[in-house]
Amino acid sequence: MSKSAEAAVAIDVRLDKWLWVARFFKTRQLAIDAINAGHVDVNGERAKPAKSIKTGDELLLRKPPYAFHLVVNALSEKRGPASVARQLYRENADSVSVRERLAAELRDMPPPIFKGRPTKRDRREIERFERSVNEDKD
Repeated sequence: MSKSAEAAVAIDVRLDKWLWVARFFKTRQLAIDAINAGHVDVNGERAKPAKSIKTGDELLLRKPPYAFHLVVNALSEKRGPASVARQLYRENADSVSVRERLAAELRDMPPPIFKGRPTKRDRREIERFERSVNEDKD
C-alpha cells in the first residue's frame, strides 16, 4: 500500500470539522453549537463535537425545518469547493424527497404579514389604533 493510501485510511476527522468541510455549516463554531444542541446523531446516538467519524457512518442532521439522513463516503480535513464537498457524503433518497416536498410547501405559503421590526411610522399607526380601540371601550 502506498503512503498516500495509508494516510487516507489513517485519517481521523472530528465530527464538527467534517460538517464544516462538507459545507453544512459556514463555521466550525456553528457546527459545534448544532451538535451541542442535539441536532446531530451519529449511528443513531447523540454525538459530541470531538467524536471521530469514519466512512460508512450514518448521520442524522437536523437543520430546522429540514432533516438530512447522510452516509459518510469520504473524510477530509480541508474545506474545498462545494462540488468536492458533495462527494464526501451520500444522502438517503427518502430524505431528499421529504426535503424537496417540504421546500415546495414552504415556497407555496403566503409571505409573512410583518417583515421584522416595525418602523417609527408603523409604531405610530399602531399607537393610534390602540388609542382608538381604548376610546371606543370608554
